[in-house]
Amino acid sequence: MRKFSWVLISFVLFVVMPAAASRTLRIDYVLSGTDKTCAVSVAAMGWLDGWAGRRHHCDSLLYRGNGQVEMRDRASGRVLYRQAFSTLFQEWQTTEEATRTTRAFEHVALLPMPEQTAEVTLRLYDVRGHEAVCFTHEVDPADILIRHIRPSGQPDRRTLLEAADTTACINLCIVAEGYTAAEAELFYRDAAIAVESIFAYEPFRTYRDRFNVTAVALRSKESGVSVPRKGQWLHTALGAHFDTFYSDRYLTTPSLRCLHDSLAGLPYDHLIVLANTEVYGGGGIFNAYLLTTTHNPNFRPVVVHEFGHSFAGLADEYFYDDQFVEYYYPDIEPWEANITTKKDFVRKWQDLMAEGMPGVGLVEGGGYQSKGVWRPSPDCRMRTNECEDFCPVCKRALERLIKFYTED
Repeated sequence: MRKFSWVLISFVLFVVMPAAASRTLRIDYVLSGTDKTCAVSVAAMGWLDGWAGRRHHCDSLLYRGNGQVEMRDRASGRVLYRQAFSTLFQEWQTTEEATRTTRAFEHVALLPMPEQTAEVTLRLYDVRGHEAVCFTHEVDPADILIRHIRPSGQPDRRTLLEAADTTACINLCIVAEGYTAAEAELFYRDAAIAVESIFAYEPFRTYRDRFNVTAVALRSKESGVSVPRKGQWLHTALGAHFDTFYSDRYLTTPSLRCLHDSLAGLPYDHLIVLANTEVYGGGGIFNAYLLTTTHNPNFRPVVVHEFGHSFAGLADEYFYDDQFVEYYYPDIEPWEANITTKKDFVRKWQDLMAEGMPGVGLVEGGGYQSKGVWRPSPDCRMRTNECEDFCPVCKRALERLIKFYTED
């Protein structure tokens, strides 16, 4: 699936989230603009009981992402929390449509609720890694207009995997899209397949006990998901549809606020959305969500591939040279861990090559471009559905991130 992603490693001090962090601040943003313009607005702020995000290295980033949100204590200037992400809006900015119209997209940020007034800054980067927008606003935890977001009801949910230490784990939520009430058991079977598939691969298999996985059977009025090119628009829980950016198999949901509203009261930091359809497709957006179909023969490999995108920001290692604009340039080193332009290769997998790691080299072609971008191995789970494993470089990137979330 086509996804947009750009991985600069930040060397900054590590801190541990205080145990007192017991509430979540949710900020709903609107990102709008054209291919050359960008505006950020706050649509709403709310708070939820509990904090399911990371409690380690809270003031630092492992991978830059296409955007970042940063929260600082206003009085001292100390960084309280940072998170990297990518957005559908930034990918849309690279399409032809963005050259002739303005569109707006939802973005939701989850941060630990500060104990006193803080400043939150949201930054977005363009394809060359330049800061495209920097938007700062104040958050006063005593603000009476920060609403308490409560669950609208008791969601139908099941724990599929319980971490050994639920106070220092990665909270993953698997969400149903296009499943009716009568299809709840079908969803739970599909969610179990997703868990089985992801944790069959290294390094997830080794660190399985660091993940807490909950499945939530959201109910849709109609079964399946929308396929606009066929004139099919269905009433589903999250309004997901194919044909994103007029690409047949690109399946996304524009309704991020609805997605997060549906999960109020549940512990989650990473999201997998499973779509009840046989049509092949999906998409994964770094630190936002992945969405994939469940009843296609390629469900198992695709959900693993898309989790590589949404969890770790891994780039696609295939190419087809049909994008409207290039994503990668020879004078800019990509931020993703598994591709390089050789601009600053020393930060990538040069050390593994020097050590003679089997299967690791420089193979031209990746990040949708046949020339000027190199991948580590001839094949990888991030390249084809047929490959049986992640390459050593992707494994290392995934392991680093798991440890970043769960270790001091």
